[in-house]
Amino acid sequence: MGWLSRPATETQITHGRRLWLYAVAVLVMAFLVLPTLIVIPMSFSGSQYLEFPPREWSLRWYRSYLASPEWMQATWTSLKAGFLTMLVATPLGTLAAYGLFAARVGLGRLVFALLVTPIIVPVILVGIGVFYAYVKLKLVNTMAGIVLAHSMLAIPIVLMIVTAALKSHDMSQEMVARSLGASRPRAFLLVTLPQIRFSVATSAVLAFLTSFDEVIVALFVSGGPNSTLTRSMFNALRDQIDPTIAAISTIMIVVSSLLLAVAQTVGQPRRRRDAAQ
Repeated sequence: MGWLSRPATETQITHGRRLWLYAVAVLVMAFLVLPTLIVIPMSFSGSQYLEFPPREWSLRWYRSYLASPEWMQATWTSLKAGFLTMLVATPLGTLAAYGLFAARVGLGRLVFALLVTPIIVPVILVGIGVFYAYVKLKLVNTMAGIVLAHSMLAIPIVLMIVTAALKSHDMSQEMVARSLGASRPRAFLLVTLPQIRFSVATSAVLAFLTSFDEVIVALFVSGGPNSTLTRSMFNALRDQIDPTIAAISTIMIVVSSLLLAVAQTVGQPRRRRDAAQ
């Protein structure tokens, strides 16, 4: 009980006086996480239908997923689209953030607002607009079309994360490198990029997950042999309640969690050095 009387912050507010805040935080976390966690035991059910709690435990639906050529094809499409989206969105978003930060032009805020528009506008409107554009460009149901559409959604995320990192970066270090003869690209690669690498790595992971988890735009622009995993899951739920979806959802939860954990781990050494200083 001595923990309750200990200060929680530098302002000497004790943990006991913050119990109400901890309780609210636990309730919010439970509200957000429990619906997701319920899917996990459902995926190990041996029943033909989705049920919670399972009456019998089985790996039946995991075997069904791994043995299905259609699910495997959709999984490969999503993984490939996510990887390509990461390769496109991460450098473009990083360069856009660096350009706006270094230029410090008067219209910078307006340009920034325009670049993040895809995640402000309702995604259904983005999907409709992209679909009509793709019909004319003949990009519907193509991998290039999926990657371009998902990159449009991922670039704003990269832009915001890298911009936040650059705001805590001292540009005078890069200016010193340039005064010693380094070109701007070389100074960026050798001075600035190493200091914001954690933010770039985090934004790359989030760019991949943005594509991997996206479903609304995929409903409009993917299909046939290039149908994404989320689109196939949506169609399976619409046509019939297939418990295989619970197994796939569990795998997606694990993959997303592992990627975020890796991104956090990459940044641990940097944060420890900063704390030591």
